[in-house]
Amino acid sequence: MTQTSLQDLRRVAESLALLKGCSIEDTSFRSDFRQLRLDLSDGLLLVVTLETDEAGKPHLEVDVVRQPEDHDRNQLEVTFGEV
Repeated sequence: MTQTSLQDLRRVAESLALLKGCSIEDTSFRSDFRQLRLDLSDGLLLVVTLETDEAGKPHLEVDVVRQPEDHDRNQLEVTFGEV
């Protein structure tokens, strides 16, 4: 049995606390069913991924992320002129 560090447990608890009171707006699975994405009502995304480590043992990775507020500011627009 593997042990989880106290720091990892605190990080998980803090991430889960962000989800309190949120409603799920949409869900999607990757085509190979190795990743689940939950779009939450306040703009947070919960992504659960099934990964394998170097020894081939499966484990779950859970990420809570916030989408950028200003989508246009984070995009690079490139225009091509005529030659």
